[in-house]
Amino acid sequence: MKDSEVFEQICNGDEKALEYLYKKYYKMMTKIVLSNSGTEDEAKDVYQDALVVFWQKARSGKLILTSKMSTYIYSICLNLWRKELDRKSRLSHEEKDSSVFHDDDKIERAKIINECIQQMGEKCRKVLTYYYFDGLSMQDIADKLGFANTNTAKTKKYKCKLKLDELVKSQYSESDFLD
Repeated sequence: MKDSEVFEQICNGDEKALEYLYKKYYKMMTKIVLSNSGTEDEAKDVYQDALVVFWQKARSGKLILTSKMSTYIYSICLNLWRKELDRKSRLSHEEKDSSVFHDDDKIERAKIINECIQQMGEKCRKVLTYYYFDGLSMQDIADKLGFANTNTAKTKKYKCKLKLDELVKSQYSESDFLD
């Protein structure tokens, strides 16, 4: 079938002509994506999206082909893949930027909290350090510190946490945590 015949059929809404195009140019069009850091699934998606764009433009009656149909579809695929690569690049940079920000933020918060814990009494310091930094269970904390049971350890942790909150609030402003 000639390009002009296929194009005319597509303009008239013949989906079989679109299927014919899909099969005819599949390898050529997906190669664009595969040879430029893309996966097979991404290549299929880009090609299908390109055919949808081509179909819509042809069906609108506004498309006048001044090149081979394959060249036109190829350029759509190329543009779609470039947009996808740009989108991926932006997302990657945003993730890196946000993770750097969050890591720095977490480190700063940990420093502030650690400074305040060091100002507390020995029992509170140990309870909070064991629980928050060492990840010990309430049972382990009760055993290490000689508490009667886990409920006593929980109560002590709760009271120490309240003292820590008051200490942090008295020495630091909200902006120290939000910057």
